[in-house]
Amino acid sequence: MKTELEDRTKKFAVEIVRLIRTFPKTVDGIEVGRQLLKSGTSIGANYREANRAESKGDFIHKVGIAEKEASETVYWLEICQAVTLGRAEEVNPLLKEATELLAILTTIGRKAKGRSRRVVAAVSAALGLVFPLSAFSLFAFYIPL
Repeated sequence: MKTELEDRTKKFAVEIVRLIRTFPKTVDGIEVGRQLLKSGTSIGANYREANRAESKGDFIHKVGIAEKEASETVYWLEICQAVTLGRAEEVNPLLKEATELLAILTTIGRKAKGRSRRVVAAVSAALGLVFPLSAFSLFAFYIPL
């Protein structure tokens, strides 16, 4: 079952791919594009893996990887802004989204490290996300149907 955050990170990855296609075929455009492609598409892949974790520790580890990829993506998008790589009207919203994804993943990771269900539920409610009643409900955020 997909989660709201899985969908959001997938849409983000698609937009990253579209942005990179506009980069010039110069040394800087290719290298920054490669780095941004790797980190920007890894966020969702690692979060999806986290939601299919075999244990709480596995979940925490995989969310941590997704968080690191989000942080790296913020860095590369800041580089794009600084050197005017890509159009500002495309880069700026992606930077905002990457920053929001980083904040969400950081919160999920911190709260999953031993906090009670009640605390995690409060954080998810503040983020506008809803838990299912599954074995991994502490870890997964699903869209209510």
